[in-house]
Amino acid sequence: RRGHGAFARSAVRIGLDARMAFYSSAGIGRYICGLLEGLASIDNQNHYTVFRSRKETQALQLPPSFHTRALWTPCHHRWEQQALPLELAFSRLDILHSPDFIPPLRRLCRSVITVHDLAFLRYPQFLTTESRRYYGQIRSAVKRANAIIAVSEATKRDLEELLGVPGDKITVVYEAPAPLFRPLGESETGIPARVKDLPRPFLLFVGTLEPRKNLPALLHALALIKTERGAKTPRLVLVGGKGWLYQESLGLIGQLDLSEQTTMLGPATPEELLWLYNRAEVMVMPSFYEGFGLPVVEAMACGTPVVVSRTSSLPEVAGDAALMVEPSDSKALARAICRVLDEEALRSAMRQEGLRQAARFTWDAAARETLKVYQETAS
Repeated sequence: RRGHGAFARSAVRIGLDARMAFYSSAGIGRYICGLLEGLASIDNQNHYTVFRSRKETQALQLPPSFHTRALWTPCHHRWEQQALPLELAFSRLDILHSPDFIPPLRRLCRSVITVHDLAFLRYPQFLTTESRRYYGQIRSAVKRANAIIAVSEATKRDLEELLGVPGDKITVVYEAPAPLFRPLGESETGIPARVKDLPRPFLLFVGTLEPRKNLPALLHALALIKTERGAKTPRLVLVGGKGWLYQESLGLIGQLDLSEQTTMLGPATPEELLWLYNRAEVMVMPSFYEGFGLPVVEAMACGTPVVVSRTSSLPEVAGDAALMVEPSDSKALARAICRVLDEEALRSAMRQEGLRQAARFTWDAAARETLKVYQETAS
C-alpha cells in the first residue's frame, strides 16, 4: 500500500482495458478513446499499459509512458473470466481500469470500473440471453471493485438504489464530445460523399439500433408529421449499427409507410458525424434510458438543436438546451420536432444554449478526475 506522499514520489502502473474500442465505435468505444487522449495529454508521471484486441490494427499516438499490449481474449466471451486473468497475470499492474463494466473477478491488482448505465436492470426485457448472462456479473463486479466511476449522477443513483453500492465508493466523471465536434462555417470544404448526398432538411438519430433507444416512438412521431405535412415531411436519417432485438423496430418503417422518408446510414465515421450534426435540423434521442447520452453533447457542441426524452441522465446532460418529452408520448415528440422546424427564434436560442451546455464537458476534465480516482485507489 502506498501513502499519498509515496504516490507523489513514485509512478503507478495502470492498466486500461481498451479492447471494446475495436468492437464498437459507439458508446464505450468512444469513451475509451476520449479518456486515453485526455490521460495522455495530462499524465507523464505514471506508467500505462493499454490492453487492445489482437485484431486491432489502428496505431495509437501515445507518449512514451503509454505502452500497448495485444490480448487474445475477446470482449463479452463466455470464457472471458477464465482467459483474461491468465493473460493479465504477469502484467505487474497496481491498478486495472475496466471501462466496460465487468473486470476480471480474479486478479493481482486493484480495480477501477466504469459503469455507464444499468439499463439491463431497469429494462431486463430489452436484453438477449447472452447479454443477460454477461451483465448478470454486475453484482460481483461492483462488490469486488475498489472504486467505481459513474458517467452521470443518474447512473450513480441507480448504483446506489439497484445494487446498494455505498455512495462514497462512486465518483461521477462525465463523458465529453471529442474536440472534432464543432460548428462548421459555410465555407468549410471536404463534406463526405454519404452526407453530401442526403436531401435536406433531415432529422438525425444517432445510436445503436436496440430496444432501449425507443426508435418506434420516433417512427410513430414521423408518421404523425407526415400526415400533417405530406411532401414537406423531413427525412429521418438513422445512424448507428444494428445491435439486438431491432427487427421489430425496423419493420415499422414499412408498416407506417415511411420508406421514402427514412434513410438507414449505418455506422458513421467521426468526420461523417461532424457533418451530419451540422447539417441536421434537429437531433432526436427518444431513449427510454441513457447512462449519459454522448450524441446529445456531440450534437450540442456542433450547434444542433436537440429533442430528448425526459428520463434517466438526459435532463442532467442536456440541461436547459433541449426540448424534452416523455419517451412514450409520440404526439409530444412530433410537436417538439415541429416546433424546432418551424420556430427560427427557438432554433437560434437552442443552438446558443447547446453550445454553452456542451462546453461544460471536456475530456481534459474527465481525465483529471479519473486520475484522482487512480490516485485514491493506489493509496
